[in-house]
Amino acid sequence: MQKNVLVTGGAGYIGSHACKALRAAGYVPVTYDNLATGWEDAVKFGPFERGDLLDRARLDAVFARWQPVAVIHFAALSEVGEAVTRPGDYWRVNVGGSLNLIEAAVAARCLEFVFSSTCATYGDQDGVVLEEDTAQRPSNPYGSSKRAIEEMLRDFGTADGLRSVIFRYFNVAGADPDADVGEYHQPETHLIPLMLDVVSGKRAALTLHGTDYPTPDGTCIRDYVHVSDLVDAHVLGLRWLEAGHPARVFCLGTGSGFSVRQVVDQARVVTNLPVPVHDGPRRPGDAMRLVSGSARAVEELGWAPTRSTLPQMIADAWRWHGVGHYDK
Repeated sequence: MQKNVLVTGGAGYIGSHACKALRAAGYVPVTYDNLATGWEDAVKFGPFERGDLLDRARLDAVFARWQPVAVIHFAALSEVGEAVTRPGDYWRVNVGGSLNLIEAAVAARCLEFVFSSTCATYGDQDGVVLEEDTAQRPSNPYGSSKRAIEEMLRDFGTADGLRSVIFRYFNVAGADPDADVGEYHQPETHLIPLMLDVVSGKRAALTLHGTDYPTPDGTCIRDYVHVSDLVDAHVLGLRWLEAGHPARVFCLGTGSGFSVRQVVDQARVVTNLPVPVHDGPRRPGDAMRLVSGSARAVEELGWAPTRSTLPQMIADAWRWHGVGHYDK
């Protein structure tokens, strides 16, 4: 029996990698994306339905056509700095769009739901390894919007039997080892692709957003996880629900934090090229340190993040950087 899975945001960075992993696992990933930040060229592994989360009628039509067995929900606005200056967009799109999606799924009796949440729901908690039961204190509208969706999923679980797996993850990096898909944004805002633009001469220098944090070298510390490892966890989450397990929250990270300067130093080693940098001010809403504990995902899902080392993530991103781009 063919198992269709609706993947919102399947034309984006993480969603496109998830579609490849789903197809390899025997599912048919049906991408639902409005291409605001995604790329149709990245939709390589299953059917494409162009649509917006705010369009309930379009969602209903897609559910009726494909009758998916589950939803994996990546689509969202996700830039912290932008969220601080434009909070209405984040509540409208992330929360309002997710409400539309959840109600459409419930109406179609598609009751298995995997949600892409974020460590931003925790806020800035210095010196704490963030785990599933750590208090959530988001410090920006992006994190607040994601926490609201988590609560929404719990409420629909109580009311309608929707079962969800919620993944809170940290800084996603790297690219598909085969370079079929990768990380490409316009404009680019993420550290590693920006840094590789500098390495390859497309940008003059990398701006360090904040060098006066109370960390060993003054820059923010983040827990980086390889995108291929991350999407493997989503397939495992889907199988968790298929096996009849209850709703569950999992953190996805490595437990190791690296500063921005450490990432830059590693890029110099991997590429054997210089990375010019200059100091800039902090960005509004940025937390100082975010590091995950992922024991639950390892123990309960059997997750094994085999590619999530800093050299491997940068090397895979560098390989994609040499060949990868999309066109609208």
